Amino acid sequence: MRNAFAKAMTELAKEREDVCLLSGDIGNRMFDRYKEIAPERFLNCGIAEANMMSMATGMGLSGMRPVVYTITPFTTTRCLEQIRTGVAYHEAPVVIVGTGSGLSYAELGATHHSLEDLAILRSIPNMRICAPADSLELVAQLRQGIEEGRPTYIRIGKKGEPDLLTNAPKLGIGTANMLVKGKNILLMGIGPIMTEVMIASDKLRKEGINPGVACMGTIKPIDNNFLKERLSEGYTKWITIEEHHKTGGLGSTVVEWLSDNEEGQVEVTRMGIDDHFIHELATQTIVRRNQGIDASAIIEVA
Repeated sequence: MRNAFAKAMTELAKEREDVCLLSGDIGNRMFDRYKEIAPERFLNCGIAEANMMSMATGMGLSGMRPVVYTITPFTTTRCLEQIRTGVAYHEAPVVIVGTGSGLSYAELGATHHSLEDLAILRSIPNMRICAPADSLELVAQLRQGIEEGRPTYIRIGKKGEPDLLTNAPKLGIGTANMLVKGKNILLMGIGPIMTEVMIASDKLRKEGINPGVACMGTIKPIDNNFLKERLSEGYTKWITIEEHHKTGGLGSTVVEWLSDNEEGQVEVTRMGIDDHFIHELATQTIVRRNQGIDASAIIEVA
């Protein structure tokens, strides 16, 4: 996803003279092509993320379309006040991109995990919250965020994510897609964890269980029409899967939606990280398995 982001930003810099990129001291070589196109519109702000967010707010309110990019915890919780009071309160046209979401940096420990960002930022008014599953969804959300000029947060993976949404009829902010049609059970994922969801779906089918698979893409705004359609199709057991704490993310959003729409006929199981910090240092694959959010765990719950 990182390379797809860099490529999309380079294309956008060619197309629009108001696009600018602010980096928190990472990805500089990745943006070499961008800097050839628009060197004066690339700012390495160093490890001063709060200042970077305030700079982006000012640039946005001065007619620019700033995109802020760094590792997820450092572009969210480290500069939360600047996001809330600068970007969101003023409805500044800033797109915030957090790379290495979830457990992508599992080897670096809890400081580099981003397991609270969805919950925290979706509680802030005016913020749109996205978690693309692949590069195709990322580019669509990025372009829409810049075009519409509204506060938008996009948490992305790291590298190597397969393209799952090649045949999606529509991609963008607030748009969910069915990847697989099924019966009764609906697997609902968001972000790069969708690769585990698809592996689980394939294995379940070999066992005679045919779940539907939904890629939600955005949790704020949630795709209301999409959820209503799934109700009308008779999916009564929904399983939400996210690389995030169970609190406040996709699962919580879906439960709140069902409550607000007075739908009590659906049984929801939330899969995510329990309410604790993860102290082990290991690969993302190992930590996903140990925390019960890999394909094997999804199969067991289904």
